[in-house]
Amino acid sequence: MSKVWSPTPLSLFIVETLEKKKSMIDKDELLKEIKEKYGEISFRELNNILLKLEVLGIIRVSRLMKGKRIIELAKHS
Repeated sequence: MSKVWSPTPLSLFIVETLEKKKSMIDKDELLKEIKEKYGEISFRELNNILLKLEVLGIIRVSRLMKGKRIIELAKHS
């Protein structure tokens, strides 16, 4: 990840992107969008942010198949 701070935190960018797209595949779609806006980010950094958002109940991560996960906003009733 670049050393220059972005005006939008990465976790907020992920949530805003999911609000627009509803759900995304982690490596194929989400990581690609993040790299377009923030530059280089490792898959490990992405996993750490996704874990924090999932523990907070903001997103839900489900396994599609080996090596692919789908990320979507958690439904609040």
